[in-house]
Amino acid sequence: MKHLLIAAGLLSATSAFAADKPQLTVYTYDSFVSDWGPGPQVEKAFEAECDCDLNLVGVEDGAALLSRIRLEGENSDADVVLGLDTNLIAAAKETGLFAPSPVAADYTLPIAWNDDVFAPYDWGYFAFVHNADAAAPTNFRDLADSDTKIIIQDPRSSTPGLGLLLWVKAAYGDEAPDIWAGLADNVVTVTKGWSEAYGLFLDGEADMVLSYTTSPAYHLIAEEDASKATAGFDEGHYMQIEVAAKLAGTDQPELADQFLNFMVSEAFQQIIPTTNWMYPAVTPASGLPEGFETLTVPEKALFLDPDEAAAVRDQALAEWLGALSQ
Repeated sequence: MKHLLIAAGLLSATSAFAADKPQLTVYTYDSFVSDWGPGPQVEKAFEAECDCDLNLVGVEDGAALLSRIRLEGENSDADVVLGLDTNLIAAAKETGLFAPSPVAADYTLPIAWNDDVFAPYDWGYFAFVHNADAAAPTNFRDLADSDTKIIIQDPRSSTPGLGLLLWVKAAYGDEAPDIWAGLADNVVTVTKGWSEAYGLFLDGEADMVLSYTTSPAYHLIAEEDASKATAGFDEGHYMQIEVAAKLAGTDQPELADQFLNFMVSEAFQQIIPTTNWMYPAVTPASGLPEGFETLTVPEKALFLDPDEAAAVRDQALAEWLGALSQ
């Protein structure tokens, strides 16, 4: 009995000690918190630095994060949101739910960064991934004219899905509805998020899947498998920059600032290439992992700044819905 009492006392003391640690809740997307994603390593590294409890909460895909925050409003449990991108920044700021945070970093992004609310943590180019031994179209018109079957993501819940809409819009402007009309019969299915779409592709459900030029690096580095490639499109490839920001209503503002500065540090950024399979926003001192040099680098980069993306988003969504509902 004495030993049981001692054990119970130790357990109680341990629980009390854990409860005394401040908790920081970060909403992000499901693949980030998966066993193979950055989440487990990020949690371990940050908790060693902050002496806190980092609570990473997966919320489907990137665009679903903003919907969740809008729904919860000022009552959200989140202190930080990680996983929006430049295409959603304007809409996120309109909510009034995000606050500036002092983040100092020597970014190695393709563009200059001067936003004081949202801080970038990685970036990449959208692309269609296919089996390397199969022929692939070289532009959207060729894709539409082919029998190639593709899987894409819903732009209302997924940042890659929205990125595809803006890719087509940036490349074709007023001709975008015609492109979507041609692509409609190529689309096998539209998933809520990236993970589901990529899984279906790997299961052989389509010839290509909307992903990133960096996706083949996963197969090459993690699986020693060179069987995946990306289709180079001569219209150019749309660039995505993923960002994070703290909530104005957080009850842990200093800890949120600490996390955002940790996010652009060497400890966090060196995790990104081989877990999130994207380019880090700040290239680690050791450089990129071996294998990244084999990736396709688009000859032409397409990009709409946050205000431009917000201005065309609704029209692009209407064009996409109109074509796929026929």
